[in-house]
Amino acid sequence: MQNFFLSVDKVSTWLGHVFSWLILALTVLITWEVFSRYVLDNPHSWAFDIMIMMYGSMFMMAGAYTLSKNGHVRGDVLYGFFPPRLQAGLDLALYILFFVPGVFALAWAGYFYAAESWAIKEISNITSDGPAIYPFKTIIPLAGAMLLVQGVVEILRCIVCLKDGEWPMRAEDVEEVDVDKLKDMVHVKDEDIAKLGELIATKQGAQK
Repeated sequence: MQNFFLSVDKVSTWLGHVFSWLILALTVLITWEVFSRYVLDNPHSWAFDIMIMMYGSMFMMAGAYTLSKNGHVRGDVLYGFFPPRLQAGLDLALYILFFVPGVFALAWAGYFYAAESWAIKEISNITSDGPAIYPFKTIIPLAGAMLLVQGVVEILRCIVCLKDGEWPMRAEDVEEVDVDKLKDMVHVKDEDIAKLGELIATKQGAQK
């Protein structure tokens, strides 16, 4: 079971990493469009549409990645103090009542939404010569399907936690800096930091 969890996590992580490169492409596109518009006096009517589609694709495909890292925003003022089994029970109820119906509706409706867009070869109507948007709309059901698969894994994680009393581990990825963990890794103690601070203060005093 744990191997299954981590396998799905890795797929979600891989997709998140792949689509994260869109932020670099988006930055380059915006920079070029600003330069082209104000310096070269040559704006491109399709640029705004492409920016929206790139950002939307990145945002939607990051959903499963963020869920796999347990990184979605939650009001954990009290949640963090609950024992694992109570946390799992609350998560399980919320997944079943809200997450599964909502994400299933996203994937289901998104499929027909994208299919209709492909059928008519839909283009953007913001400008007269807007770019094709049916490839972008295909992202909607794909993102919904991947989010639903990751959600099933999270539901199973809740069930395992209810049974074992502790959360199954997750695949490690980029994390915020944990100062205490960093101290342990480099074998630095608070006393050493205090002594270093005193030494720096002494040297600064001597220089004055």
